[in-house]
Amino acid sequence: METQTTLPTNQSAAEIRSDNAHSSVACIAGEMQQVEQLLRDQMQSKYEDLSPLLAHGALLGGKRLRPALVLLAAKASGELKRDHVVLGTVVEMIHTATLIHDDVLDAADQRRHLPTVNAKWNDQTSILLGDYLFAQAFTLSATLGSTQACQWIGDAARRVCEGELRQIFTSGFANLSEQDYFDIIRGKTAELCRVSCQLGGCYSGADAAAQTALAEFGENLGIAFQIADDYLDVWGSTDRVGKTLGTDLLQAKPTLPLIRLLQTDPAMQTQLDELQDASDDERCQAIMSNLDRSDAKEYTLARAKQFAANAIAAIDFLPASAAKKALQEIAMFSVNRNF
Repeated sequence: METQTTLPTNQSAAEIRSDNAHSSVACIAGEMQQVEQLLRDQMQSKYEDLSPLLAHGALLGGKRLRPALVLLAAKASGELKRDHVVLGTVVEMIHTATLIHDDVLDAADQRRHLPTVNAKWNDQTSILLGDYLFAQAFTLSATLGSTQACQWIGDAARRVCEGELRQIFTSGFANLSEQDYFDIIRGKTAELCRVSCQLGGCYSGADAAAQTALAEFGENLGIAFQIADDYLDVWGSTDRVGKTLGTDLLQAKPTLPLIRLLQTDPAMQTQLDELQDASDDERCQAIMSNLDRSDAKEYTLARAKQFAANAIAAIDFLPASAAKKALQEIAMFSVNRNF
């Protein structure tokens, strides 16, 4: 993965599919390729020694879910325009920046079956690359005809940071309520999905009610995705997921499986506190043993499915179309995936 690293042109079409969602992006395949091209164009520097880093960073976004949401929301509610390609690229750069910073926070060494920036280079490089992506994203969004996108995306980025900060402040197996957990992931993960759908509708000419409904779809989808990620971090396969797993357990993050465990067995809080000084292996084994004895696995998956169903219900009003069907398929994929 050196100086000639390139982005696969079909990556976005393949990544957000599941066995039951083969047509998810067929209706926007051309526009998704335009997003990929614009993303490649944005990840360039006149300094040749930065080329391997920028090319590697562009590969870490993965599913290209958020640009797909921009495009599909637009196509399902109005006219798909060139502005949507720009918006899709902007939200993908913002998302990738947050992932690169997350990998530093989690000390992760793998993402999307690739070494993280912090593993391949170092933490300082990761932080600066994330900052570079934020700056480039806002520069690109400023090329649009209005400031609406800059305002909404800036506010969304702030909410993402708030969610991340709140998660840090509640680490250490704090007895976090389920409602607080949902408030955190509503910012940390769901916000970019929400604003992607809202921007898609806004720039396609959809009315205010349709924009609100699309935003509701995106928020519920994002929550479902994060709950599924919590599930996969505990019960997933590194080979399938393609990133370092178990980091939430090691860092004592209060994810939904752990919250459910504490709900059903309050005495577990004392045991979790005692595990703070245990080795990583001892801590993971002890927590996993208790999780597997509880109903946390079934409960976590059921809650994810509930939010996916809420997402689908939010766009029921839209007329039948390939784009609407694709949004519904993505919602189902969000909780039926194994990566």
